[in-house]
Amino acid sequence: MGKPPAQPPYTGTVKTTLKTNLGDIELDLDGKKAPCTVDSFTYLAEKNFFDRTYCHRLTTGALKVLQCGDPTGTGSGGPAYQYGEENLPKAASGKQTAEYAKGTLAMANAGPGTNGSQFFMVYGDSELPPNYTVFGKITSGMDILEEVARAGTDNANGEGDGAPHKKLTLQDVTIAAR
Repeated sequence: MGKPPAQPPYTGTVKTTLKTNLGDIELDLDGKKAPCTVDSFTYLAEKNFFDRTYCHRLTTGALKVLQCGDPTGTGSGGPAYQYGEENLPKAASGKQTAEYAKGTLAMANAGPGTNGSQFFMVYGDSELPPNYTVFGKITSGMDILEEVARAGTDNANGEGDGAPHKKLTLQDVTIAAR
């Protein structure tokens, strides 16, 4: 599959559609604040990397996110490359966490420099360590995420954390023309 271009092609807002089995989720990717992440995401989308994959992790407690982008569905899959963080949120004074507001689109990772293809969509205000690249926002389709969240999880990773009971499958990820 290769790697994204070294010079990110997007420097502004990139309109993106996640076509899912439950309806469309519209995103605005921020090519200005997170050029490498948007470059990677759009590259993978254009290579059909996300097609026919499902969102494998849902958290329904204090953390309200749906995680997608793993072609294996295990939480450990990704492309043949990794890259560093950018556009990290700032922790509040005296706190170890930052706010990831409802509607935030961010990259999941396994530590510094391990970004790949997995991303999460925040369906309710959440606090996390400021370690996750924010690369866009959800502009429509929040009702779909909330519907998946209401159905709950299998609790495989603990109470309110696991595979979603209501499966959300990414059928296609469409990037608007440049």
